[in-house]
Amino acid sequence: MSAGSAATPSTIARMTGRRFAQALALCLLIAGTLDISDALIFYGLHGVPALGLLRFIAACLVGVSALHDGLAMAALGLAIHYTITFFWSALFLLAATRISFLTRRAILSGLLYGGFIYIVMNFVVLPLTRLPPRTHHLPAAVLINGVLALLLCMGLPIALIARHFLSE
Repeated sequence: MSAGSAATPSTIARMTGRRFAQALALCLLIAGTLDISDALIFYGLHGVPALGLLRFIAACLVGVSALHDGLAMAALGLAIHYTITFFWSALFLLAATRISFLTRRAILSGLLYGGFIYIVMNFVVLPLTRLPPRTHHLPAAVLINGVLALLLCMGLPIALIARHFLSE
């Protein structure tokens, strides 16, 4: 092993253990909170109460009966939201330790990742939930907000956090 390689730890080595956990925690805090805040504000402005939105998220897992339950279902919805954020954050952080483009071009890769999240969540995950299939197209405002939220509140912060933790 040369002296140069010993002096500069690999990207993977820099993101193991505690540093990975710190990056993941920051992704959860920032991306998860930005995304759910966007949803709560957007739908709140359209007359959907916060607890109703969170119960809707829970209904994806337990079915439409969650829509009529109380605070426990809203808490489950919030937990599901942060679990999903955990998954997407961990996936990007793991990929970023192996694909340097993801951190070298963090803004571009974050926006692309947000778009990828939107596609997977809306065309793969949501159709597999316990909710009845959607029978109508989403209004343009809902579609635009959904895309922008995942680009700017989820993908971009995750990529910027990965860049920060991988560049230290």
